[in-house]
Amino acid sequence: MSYLQELNEVQRNAVTHINGPVLVIAGPGSGKTRVLTYRIAHLIESNIPPWQILTLTFTNKSAKEMKERIISVAGKNAGQIWAGTFHSIFARILRSEATKIGYPADFSIYDSQDAKSAIKEIVKQRGLDGKVYSANAIYSRISLAKNNLVSPEDYAKDADRILDDKKNKMPWLHKIYELYVKKCKRSGAMDFDDLLYQMHNLLEQNPDNVLQKYRDRFKYLLVDEFQDTNQLQYSIIQKLVVYPNSPENICVVGDDAQSIYAFRGATIQNILNLEKDFPNLTTYKLEQNYRSTNHIVQAANDIISRNSKQIKKTIFTAKGEGEAIRVIRAMTDNEEAKQVADLIVEQKNREHLANDDFAILYRTNAQSRVFEEALKARRIPYKIYGGTSFYDRKEVKDVLAYLRVITNPNDEEALKRILNYPKRAIGATSITKITTIAEQENLALWTILKNIHHAELAKRTTDTIRAFVGMIEMFQARMATESAYELAKYVVKMTGILADIKKEKTLEAQGRVDNVNELLDGIKSFVEDDEVDEFQTNVEDKTIASYLQNVVLLTDIDKDNEEVKRVKLMSVHSSKGLEFPSIFIVGLEENLFPSMMAIKSKTARAAIDEERRLFYVAVTRAERILTLSYATSRYRFGNMVYNNSSRFLEEISPKYLDMSTATARAKISKGISRSPSMSSYVKRAKPNSAQAEKMANFTPSPMSDIVAGVKILHERFGSGKIIAVEGNGRSKVATIFFEQGVGEKRIMLKFAKIMVVG
Repeated sequence: MSYLQELNEVQRNAVTHINGPVLVIAGPGSGKTRVLTYRIAHLIESNIPPWQILTLTFTNKSAKEMKERIISVAGKNAGQIWAGTFHSIFARILRSEATKIGYPADFSIYDSQDAKSAIKEIVKQRGLDGKVYSANAIYSRISLAKNNLVSPEDYAKDADRILDDKKNKMPWLHKIYELYVKKCKRSGAMDFDDLLYQMHNLLEQNPDNVLQKYRDRFKYLLVDEFQDTNQLQYSIIQKLVVYPNSPENICVVGDDAQSIYAFRGATIQNILNLEKDFPNLTTYKLEQNYRSTNHIVQAANDIISRNSKQIKKTIFTAKGEGEAIRVIRAMTDNEEAKQVADLIVEQKNREHLANDDFAILYRTNAQSRVFEEALKARRIPYKIYGGTSFYDRKEVKDVLAYLRVITNPNDEEALKRILNYPKRAIGATSITKITTIAEQENLALWTILKNIHHAELAKRTTDTIRAFVGMIEMFQARMATESAYELAKYVVKMTGILADIKKEKTLEAQGRVDNVNELLDGIKSFVEDDEVDEFQTNVEDKTIASYLQNVVLLTDIDKDNEEVKRVKLMSVHSSKGLEFPSIFIVGLEENLFPSMMAIKSKTARAAIDEERRLFYVAVTRAERILTLSYATSRYRFGNMVYNNSSRFLEEISPKYLDMSTATARAKISKGISRSPSMSSYVKRAKPNSAQAEKMANFTPSPMSDIVAGVKILHERFGSGKIIAVEGNGRSKVATIFFEQGVGEKRIMLKFAKIMVVG
């Protein structure tokens, strides 16, 4: 058993404790996977037949890797263990036992598209409005019900659920749930959630044969990432393990401090209450971190210590003190992105790091835009991990297609994209027919649409196309009098793009709404930007055409080349399980991280705790270098919003922070529920509410008053002094030294919002 020599004392005890219930609390970077795989290997080495061992994971990849590692330690015989995801293992059992609950052994498994198609058919058959009864929203609601063990009958009796559905204008959702379950059973099909839900029903309805059979087969049960289990998963586990005279040979591995999937139905209570459910539980705490340096580890301890419900532990490391955590305070989100990009260049040179040694983590995917643009401006290759680049996201491309058609109606690809989006009864057959006419007559598609009465189409289709053409021409007419931002905002409103996305009423749909709003905020920033720097060209042109040109240049700079090492951009949720030498956690502002939804939640304490765990996960991804950043202002829904720094920043002891940069010296601004630690370390800036009040009385001065030597107030950069003014007429550029650590900037006066104050 030489593998035991590779473990520290606590790890070794967790591995060799074979019998009875065991909880392994695995802190970040503490060797969790090694402990789990070596424990299984040790069971086999202790003459436990491998087919009596059931290991449940959350990804097929982790199950496969675990099996390979166990085989390398315990030999090929170890390949007979049952190891896989909850869904794959339960599907395997259901194939053998499904007839006992009225399903065929060869039942079909519906993917999400199959399930939504079935729901759409039910909605149509019931004569309900498909726009209101969105298949995505209904599927999400049914999934949540199943994962909380709520049957259609229970759902119909739940007053709170029925009230919620009525508020969402879907009072018949409970009936759709009932019909959907019947339809699936009639079709001999289970959806993805049914693999858990019907597994529970199978065990519940067949206690003497099926349940006892699998209790006898699985003598040892192990669960990875236990903090991510939901109510349904844990209920199945309990059925298999908890019964009279059971040896309760269960080992769960997880970390309550990394429970971040409540929005998917996971409940932290499963791991917090484990000792109540298993009174003989033995707990091992893996507290040594093998990943990060001491400044990072101690900062993480500071953060998580604030949570109200947790299993207490103190993470430590032997990897040395390391660098203090740098804090960046930027005046705007664009400035924040530029500083992050500059710091990546600096660290590459100073620390000899490669692009793929870096990751930028944000709370919401919509935040990626400014960082993508900053990296592209500096020719730094990057990749969105587990997602799509901002300008490649469908909803963003849809809005941009409208803007492209407005500026150039002969843009056929853009025109085809939006002709029936949002849906306006111009079907694929009609579009093919119109396109064929255009090709035969060698005319632009737009020309055919403008003269649609020549085409032999149904009157309804012809009328719809005329209305579409009229709408585009109305947009074109407004282009001459409205700014690029005002026009884009009007286009989004009048086309119904946001309304079309919102009707889904899902978290994914909210993310798409955020992306559209972020695009609009990007256009607003483009229009309002008065700063001149080396990366900008033709700064005087603020038209839609100019904006679209900039977007094309941005998206064309760095075409994918898999051989090129890239900086990773990702949401904090996507970063779980990963690690990088250098991590940037960005957008650390109140109402962003923690999110506004959490702060305003009915259960705000629990929601803030989850946000704090999310921040803890982000911090502990860093191996050597950690940078935290925030912006004091950013555009939100087209308005300049002034932000307080995140409360989480002040929960880190100042002895672990590097506040030496020029921007960081401008202080972390006062917010809510603050600790005294930061206030004792730095002199505070005035709260941003005061800054917002000052800006409420802001009145831009005429260009003629802006001369060298005067003191001024800028809408974004605050107080400053004019150093010099160069150029003539509307091409004047002012060099201004700003206070609060912002430094010197060159501002195009034609677009500047500057008030002379002295």
